[in-house]
Amino acid sequence: MRLIIRNAQIVNEGRIVTKDVLINKNRIEKIDHSIAIHKELVCNEINAEGLYLLPGFIDDQVHFREPGLTHKADLFTESIAAVAGGITSFMDMPNTLPNTLTNELLEQKYSLADEKSLANYSFFMGLTKDNWEETLKTDTENVCGVTDDGLYFSKEDGIIANYPEYIEKIFANSNTLIALHSENDAIIKKNTETLQLQFNSDIPFEYHPIIRNEEACYSTTKELIDIAKKYGNRLHLFHISTLAETELFDCKTPLHKKRITAEACVHHLWFSDQDYKKLGAKIKWNPAIKSEMNQKGLFDALHSGKLDIIATDHAPHTIEEKTGTYFQAMSGGPLVQHALPALLEMYHQNKLTLEMIVEKTAHYVAEIYKLKERGYIREGYYADLVLVDINQSWKVTKENILYKCKWSPFEEQVFQSKIMTTIVNGNIVYTNGVFDYSPKGMRLQFSKIR
Repeated sequence: MRLIIRNAQIVNEGRIVTKDVLINKNRIEKIDHSIAIHKELVCNEINAEGLYLLPGFIDDQVHFREPGLTHKADLFTESIAAVAGGITSFMDMPNTLPNTLTNELLEQKYSLADEKSLANYSFFMGLTKDNWEETLKTDTENVCGVTDDGLYFSKEDGIIANYPEYIEKIFANSNTLIALHSENDAIIKKNTETLQLQFNSDIPFEYHPIIRNEEACYSTTKELIDIAKKYGNRLHLFHISTLAETELFDCKTPLHKKRITAEACVHHLWFSDQDYKKLGAKIKWNPAIKSEMNQKGLFDALHSGKLDIIATDHAPHTIEEKTGTYFQAMSGGPLVQHALPALLEMYHQNKLTLEMIVEKTAHYVAEIYKLKERGYIREGYYADLVLVDINQSWKVTKENILYKCKWSPFEEQVFQSKIMTTIVNGNIVYTNGVFDYSPKGMRLQFSKIR
């Protein structure tokens, strides 16, 4: 059945225009002023007058926790929260149980998503020091990339980015997109030991950005960039959190020619170190949320093009796992339901334009990962769309939180903009608080050459 969206203010490719959009099956068939439909054709209509139509948010960094950690989250619950938040596609990290370190385990996750996910999906292949030959087998047309995010050699060894000789071996042999978490474990360990002398195990949460400080981020990010330049490899750096790091990135090369790209995350843009006293462990993420100076630096880098996209790093834990001392409370938190409303709030605060929000959450994500026929509102592309009322306020409460973990750092926040309808592959999966659970998302496809 066809679907027509009438009189929508379409935010797409740097412009806002009022047009109709005709959807036939999974794809956008026509975009034009006042599309006429033959009376014999059956067609559903949405009157979008006064609403903005955006390409769906493509989130390249989520932890949906399935398999093995489904007490925190799972592919069904988090995809529900995602589409309610305007996210139509996601890319999931490998730190599930078991860790996604073989192509067989990778395909098992795809099978789960095929049955459960309302949003489109892809899964990263995990990267450790023991499986690099397996990562070389990754099908770059069917898998978004390779990453170490959330994976550790061991508690003592730390993250893979701290082993430049191993990174060199990977970069010398791989032609796929490699996405990395960059922090220096030696610096973090030294800072932790210093504060333990002062506070023992009860370190206040506001010291998190002092433990995981600017130097810890900058030093490792610089080293990774230097190695990537040496081999000309395709490197993407997750969740940049400091002003100093942003100076390492190129804003002159067109995005489609960049070999090194990077992102900001919603929580680093919204919160600052001033929020730890109120929210404590609820905003404990790695890398840490830092000072307002660093926060401003991220906005500047998004505007200049040094940072290319915005993601969530949605990493839910139960509220019990977020309580206790500094060392007991786990890092990470849920974000997919509230990320786009938060970015739209930044539009109201004159920090981002609607056009930039669309670029950084859809267009440029599609460009970085070379996604096939998604990320834009174009004829022939998949109909992954979000209708937004930018002037309808609502409040985040325990009752309307959809995450399986049932909490949010945004609780009691009033947003001025509301997601009204989310369309995935031409199917209305969410509208006005009501879900259609029957249509499932599709496996994302990528161009082989990246």
